[in-house]
Amino acid sequence: MKNIYLLSDAHLGSLAIEHRRTQERRLVRFLDGIKNKASAVYLLGDMFDFWNEYRFVVPKGFTRFLGKLSELTDMGVEVHYFTGNHDLWTYGYLEEECGVILHRHPVTTEIHDKVFFLAHGDGLGDPSLGFRILRKVFHNRVCQKMFNAIHPWWGMTLGLNWAKKSRQKREAGKEEPFMGEDKEYLVQFTKNYMAMHQDIDYYIYGHRHIELDLSLSRKVRMLILGDWIWQFTYAVFDGEHLFLEQYVEGDSNL
Repeated sequence: MKNIYLLSDAHLGSLAIEHRRTQERRLVRFLDGIKNKASAVYLLGDMFDFWNEYRFVVPKGFTRFLGKLSELTDMGVEVHYFTGNHDLWTYGYLEEECGVILHRHPVTTEIHDKVFFLAHGDGLGDPSLGFRILRKVFHNRVCQKMFNAIHPWWGMTLGLNWAKKSRQKREAGKEEPFMGEDKEYLVQFTKNYMAMHQDIDYYIYGHRHIELDLSLSRKVRMLILGDWIWQFTYAVFDGEHLFLEQYVEGDSNL
């Protein structure tokens, strides 16, 4: 039985990340290392810091990463790509050219007799009114068409710099550490959701850029996957056990 791998939040191409070429190469080496061990790879959002497809244009760069995704899907490995709040503006390129399976909403799926709830995590219980309004604007099709009427040079410049300023608001560009179960909105969302969906075994998210492995009951576990900027963490499910791991260069136990 082959493994299932889950990771998120690489934010490839971020103007706020000085080591972005090294970061992409490290991610590609990881994917290359698991390609013969994986039956599926789940990318839970924000793999790009800003991704917007135009009718005949896609963002510059990421060729190593996109090539590796294409290699995986050509080999028969399922690659599930969840849109996040930085890379939701995809309109067919990733599916048609790279062969990924795209998800725009949370997914509940059964994998080897276990039930998983998978999502990027943005918009799930977030109390910020400003973020909720901005999210509605970003997902609005009219707004998307208006943005795509802008020349790609201007559009990409605006998007990348917006994302850069957002990251620079945080100290050292890193997220706030775990705030406790009572203050983490993803934990609160999960507790409310699991009360009405008692069949789910695992809840797995990205978005928060922290590593979290939390037991919510004797049956239910919740994971937040960290990121591929500083932590290089991922989850692996072997059909029986679920682990949260860190990728170390040269590690053969992926």
